[in-house]
Amino acid sequence: MKIRNKIILYFSVTTIALTGLVLYIIYTLFGAYRREEFQQRLSEKITFSLKFLGEVQQTSQTLLNNLDRITINDLYDEKMLLFDGNKQLIYASLDDTKIHRSVSILGKLGPGRTWLESKEGKFDVVGVYVQMNGKSYYGIYKAYDTFGYTQKRILAYILWGAFAFITIITLIVTFYLSREISSPINKMAREMNQIQLGSASNGITVPDTKDEINYLATRFNELMQRLDNSFAFQRHAVHHISHELKTPITILVSNFDQMEKQTDPEKLKALLLAQKEDTRSLGDIINALLEISKLETGNQPPTKPHRIDELLFDAIEKVRALAPDFEFQVSFAGEIDSEDGLMASCNPKLMHIAFSNLLLNCVRYSRTKQAQIKIKTEKKTIYLTFVNDGATIQPEEQKFLFNYFFRGQNSKSKAGFGLGLVMVHKIIQLHKGQIEYKDQPVAAHLSEQKNNEQHFSSQSRPGQSANIFLISMPLS
Repeated sequence: MKIRNKIILYFSVTTIALTGLVLYIIYTLFGAYRREEFQQRLSEKITFSLKFLGEVQQTSQTLLNNLDRITINDLYDEKMLLFDGNKQLIYASLDDTKIHRSVSILGKLGPGRTWLESKEGKFDVVGVYVQMNGKSYYGIYKAYDTFGYTQKRILAYILWGAFAFITIITLIVTFYLSREISSPINKMAREMNQIQLGSASNGITVPDTKDEINYLATRFNELMQRLDNSFAFQRHAVHHISHELKTPITILVSNFDQMEKQTDPEKLKALLLAQKEDTRSLGDIINALLEISKLETGNQPPTKPHRIDELLFDAIEKVRALAPDFEFQVSFAGEIDSEDGLMASCNPKLMHIAFSNLLLNCVRYSRTKQAQIKIKTEKKTIYLTFVNDGATIQPEEQKFLFNYFFRGQNSKSKAGFGLGLVMVHKIIQLHKGQIEYKDQPVAAHLSEQKNNEQHFSSQSRPGQSANIFLISMPLS
């Protein structure tokens, strides 16, 4: 069953049933109140008549007739019987209405039971036992509550009208609400049906509301973005991996062919070393792609507070083992009051990968075998600047810098696969940070660093530009 039909069925049936139940309870309570009030009136009339007779020492037919004139027009279809202490009839009203169970009622009345009420069809019957002036009297009154039943019938018409009106309004409101609720869902379903992975307009319209539909559409678009990124990665990976792996594998096969034919030990050793480097290069490509695929899942890595400078120095030590003659100059800008000024919530393994890739990038591209790293904290944010004086990226290429397998003009004859900065970008994003690149003339950068002891060596010419990577991350 469709959601709209469920809303119409459940809401309308529940509301109409509850309304009918409430109206029925009102009608029933009114009927009970009418009966109670009418029987009370009958009891009061019996008591009044008995008191009137009790005050008269001698009854006469004229007195009885006068009593009938008083009561004959008081109620419709009535019959009143009055008895003395011996249960002898002393008065009967002139009406033709008969009381069929008068003997049974008299038998039940007495000092132990002074009140009795019952029904004969639509007639109310009341029996009363009264003691006045030391004498006992019995009274039985039967009457039809014309006014009460008329009121009850009018109330029934009103309640039925109210029930019909509420039912109609409920159905109208239910149809309207079900349409308003299901319309955005149906619209989302139609848009979802038209979505094609990899298309430029991947996603559905997010309504300008603050309800669950807005939340659902937003989460769906985020999911589709992740799926689209994953499929894009898969497409690019298949294309680029085949391209990237084709050359190393071809070289490996060629080396094996040469090794089979080679008899000179020295040349064979050279081929083995080349084979080793090519195999390592192939492994690096695969490891880089595996790390990126882990980040592509979109899962938030486990984090805890760490000192960013300590993670950076650990990464520098690892890179120095690969490039012992390269110099990293680390400086701190401003004053850091306490250790908390360098603490950030992060995943140490991922941050080590990010720092290592940036440091290796400096090693590969720097002309002078040195790089500057500046650490600065400001307003709950830590900034890390990585600067090397290598060949810069062309302005038209900078927008592709963090794309898969991108390699600029400055990377010709440089080792690498175009994956390192992709991992850095994704790692920084996962830590709610940002990374940006800019190129700046060395002279301008030296001017900014004039208050620091560290500077580029004299081998850097002022006319050259520097590669600058700026990372910003929130402190914990």
